[in-house]
Amino acid sequence: MTRPNGLARAAVRFRPASFAGTFVALMMSALIVAACGILLETGVRASVPPVRYADAPVVAAADPYEYVVTGSGEDREEEAVPLPDTARVDAGLAARAAEAPGAAAAVPDFTFPVRAADAGTGSGSGGAGSGVRELPVAERAFTAHGWGSHVFTGTALTAGSAPRTGEVVLDAGTARAAEAAVGDTVTLDTAAGRRDFRVAGVAEAGPAEGARGAGAAQAPVWFSDTEAATLAGHPGRADAVAVLAEPGVGADALAASVEQALAGSGAKVRTGDDRGAVEDPGLGYAKETLFGLGGSFGGIATIVAVFTAAGTVALSVSQRAREFALLRAVGATPRQIRRAVASEALLVAPLAGTVGCLPGVGLAYWWFGQLQDRGAIPEAVRVHVSWIPLLVAVAVGLLTALGAGWAAGRGPARIRPGQALSEASTERLRPGVVRTVLGIGALVGGTFLTGLSAGSTGDDAAGASLGVVMCFMLAVALLGPLMARLCAGLFGLPLRGAGPAGALAAANSRNNARRLASAITPIVLAMAFASTLVFMHTSESHIADEQVRAGITADHVVTDPAGLPVDAAARAARAPGVEAAVGLLNTRVLVPVGSGEFSSLQGAAAQGVTGTGAELAKVQDLDVREGSLDRLGEGRVAIDRTLANAADVGVGDRLPLHLPDGTKSAPEVVAVYGRGLGLATVTLDRAALTGHVSSGFDSTLLVRGGSATSLTALGEVTDASGYATEKSLDAKLGAWSNNTMAGVLGGFAAIAAVNTLVMTVLDRRRELGTLRLVGSTRRQVLGMLRWESLLVSTVGVVLGSAIAAATLVPMVRGTTGASPYVPPLLYGSFVAAAGGLALLAVTLPGLAALRRRS
Repeated sequence: MTRPNGLARAAVRFRPASFAGTFVALMMSALIVAACGILLETGVRASVPPVRYADAPVVAAADPYEYVVTGSGEDREEEAVPLPDTARVDAGLAARAAEAPGAAAAVPDFTFPVRAADAGTGSGSGGAGSGVRELPVAERAFTAHGWGSHVFTGTALTAGSAPRTGEVVLDAGTARAAEAAVGDTVTLDTAAGRRDFRVAGVAEAGPAEGARGAGAAQAPVWFSDTEAATLAGHPGRADAVAVLAEPGVGADALAASVEQALAGSGAKVRTGDDRGAVEDPGLGYAKETLFGLGGSFGGIATIVAVFTAAGTVALSVSQRAREFALLRAVGATPRQIRRAVASEALLVAPLAGTVGCLPGVGLAYWWFGQLQDRGAIPEAVRVHVSWIPLLVAVAVGLLTALGAGWAAGRGPARIRPGQALSEASTERLRPGVVRTVLGIGALVGGTFLTGLSAGSTGDDAAGASLGVVMCFMLAVALLGPLMARLCAGLFGLPLRGAGPAGALAAANSRNNARRLASAITPIVLAMAFASTLVFMHTSESHIADEQVRAGITADHVVTDPAGLPVDAAARAARAPGVEAAVGLLNTRVLVPVGSGEFSSLQGAAAQGVTGTGAELAKVQDLDVREGSLDRLGEGRVAIDRTLANAADVGVGDRLPLHLPDGTKSAPEVVAVYGRGLGLATVTLDRAALTGHVSSGFDSTLLVRGGSATSLTALGEVTDASGYATEKSLDAKLGAWSNNTMAGVLGGFAAIAAVNTLVMTVLDRRRELGTLRLVGSTRRQVLGMLRWESLLVSTVGVVLGSAIAAATLVPMVRGTTGASPYVPPLLYGSFVAAAGGLALLAVTLPGLAALRRRS
């Protein structure tokens, strides 16, 4: 008797097509798991080396996260949510830190934007002869700092002196471009208003000055430390405190003494790469993005990979049912059969997993690079590749192969030797009891979650919808043969009218439901997940675009990437024919939603309004459903109805929220409206954001009446349609992310479907040859295969579309209040791709098989 591992080697040698299909499936599985694992680990380990604070061994800063605590005791969990803007500390902490043992100096650090004022709009009355210099248009926006930062950034004066109140130090390049010299005057827009500043000096910026962040491409300017916080718009608050060490004092020792000196202040002491996170607040969102891809999406992708790989392994084992039956007939024991199947997995899975890890690393690097190019991840963050995700990828493939092989080999191993050959010659019609019960349970669970999602809103609807698609996919995997037999019977009726080829396809599909199910499942996976991800974004984008076009009633929309002048609204209001001019500062806030174990912090787009609610109503139609915008003002906000439902608040209630820098507030809700997705989820008084944002310049100016020509000096002027188009383009990162995830999952499932169909056709060479021997023409046999591919793709598309619909309809309605938007051409391309791939996957190997039999 041949040893089991010898049986496995012989099976691999003499059934290469079957094992090639298994190898491809396990390799693709490892690719997906490795790529997502690398992104997840990168998110966990992500850090940025300090640049601005490279020469400051210790930095004290506020915690950039807000925390949500659920449960208690051993079940206590804490979720960290990154703040939308920079959290700041008391600038007076610099004095306390400077007194810590080992500290040579402590400097409060400020970074904020300023703008060069337009010609002729300065607060002074001087002209060219009075020394007032207009800064170059190419450098209209600047990044400002406190002069004290020069001690750790390497910035040095080349002319003049350090700035005092009312003075500024210009970068050497800016001074040359403006032909400005010490003693001249420049006019600048700041968060505190427009002012004239005397040029106290000219400096060469150090290598660390402005080297990272939004102002990386903007020239720096410097103000006195006492004036910088006021000009930044948050008096008495600093972005961080940089602490320098006395000679011979190490960073750890200094950090310990500074931490003790600042105890109870709320400031966190940072050293090493943690200093980089202070100067680059985008790191928190980068971690969140990578967690989402590597964790949430990675979990879904792993389940899909396991589903498809397990199905392929099970198909490979079932295709050799006659061989196992013969072994049982000649005396092989059940244990030997099981060992043979396990040995086959051990032969194929580790090698397939190892080979799959290589392109998996490449996919992770490509994906990470694309996110960096789109600004979602700071340039300084690097991909972290270790053995952990690679080992997990190989282990997942091996366990999948062993589990699927064990499940598929149970039947051949348990069958009595005398019945082995007769049982293997026909497909078992009765499904397994355990499999059927689990499949029905998954179907019931998916149906229940569909109803739950339909009655939920916001994140609850999205969370329940994810369970819908997973439950229904599990049901398809478990009940595949039953569904395939049912669909074969249903679609077999029209096939019988398609001639001999159609009749053959109908008969084969009905009598080989397991084989049909193996081909259908990957197509269902591809269609369900690709449709859900892509059409979720198309729905949100379509609804948001409609809301923007209907909600912007202003005649002109003025924008500027660097922010609008501080007096933009006032200047626009003075233009001839203008009825209303309202400035908007766009930012984000955090709102607690849910309760108990389901509580979380939901990010919400917010707009701070310069003007009254009545003025806002003239340029923006928020579609108010309850209350009125007339009372909008200090301590009062208006919110979108989806947020109102998620936070369980209404008109007259207090809405707890965290302002962009983390400051807690609880304004009264005075109105609930319906166009939050396209415009803003939270609308509040502009003054409520003062001191809580890094940039105090309005993002958008809405003007009713007047002419576009009179507004061109303020920024780029467009109309509501052009503004809506720009908003759509701004959402391209979300579109790219969803489409990429759909491409990864859909592409993987599509390859799995093609792989399965090719394995199935090549395994049927004896059957195809028999059909030729009994009189079927080559054309009829190929026609039969094409009709079968049509049946497989049709069933897969119908089931996948049904699952996507059951997921999308409640989720989109719960989050937007509208129905999903499915572009017909895009959906048609999905259908055509499924049909075309299925047709190629059976036609090409079918031609090869018939050619060998000719």
